[in-house]
Amino acid sequence: MTRLLSALRLEVTLQARQKFLHAGIFSGLIWLAVLLPMPHDLRPVAEPYVLVGDIAIIGFLFIGGTVFFEKQERTIGAIISTPLRFWEYLAAKLIVLSAISLIVAVVVATVVHGLDYHLVPLVIGVVLGSLLMLMVGFITALPFSSVTDWFISSVIPLVVMLTPPIVYYSGLWPNPVLYMIPTQGPMLLFGTAFDQVALAPWQALYTVLYPVVCLAVLCWAAKAMFVRYVIAGSGVL
Repeated sequence: MTRLLSALRLEVTLQARQKFLHAGIFSGLIWLAVLLPMPHDLRPVAEPYVLVGDIAIIGFLFIGGTVFFEKQERTIGAIISTPLRFWEYLAAKLIVLSAISLIVAVVVATVVHGLDYHLVPLVIGVVLGSLLMLMVGFITALPFSSVTDWFISSVIPLVVMLTPPIVYYSGLWPNPVLYMIPTQGPMLLFGTAFDQVALAPWQALYTVLYPVVCLAVLCWAAKAMFVRYVIAGSGVL
């Protein structure tokens, strides 16, 4: 626990130094600039799409940025020679960045809608969605030495994770096969938070359980990728 708390303090310091905290505030201001000019009856319709954008930017892009900052500063490889365990290192990133995403989402929703939304599904959706995008961003960033190469290749996982839920939610192609994408659950929760979706009991279970199962798989993949591209690459193995 002491190591995790130390890792959290360090992560907050790094996020502030690398200006990701500032970028989170800026992204919130952008979403407010998008939503506030809209008529009040259109805001609940648009808000779920804004929340998807929130988890995509802060979840996927921010953690990729932190990984490349650490690669440039040669700190990511140094982790293996410290008492800090991989899970503590990763948990610190996930906690800090998902907290930024959640704060931005709640502040934007409250400013735009007051208290006229359901907080619980919004919080669950943002946390699960952010964690999913954080894990995918972390995993996909590890093999690349250049942020440019990663950014070009990241289009594919971004499209896979974000487009199917949006397509299903918007009614363009409401095919059940799209439930295979784990971000479908958070998208449905966003709709529920603003009374755009009424979940059946099985859907309510799906929105939480399936993303959690997928997160467990992604955690395993993250450890394997870290061993291959960081630990093995450092010559320790």
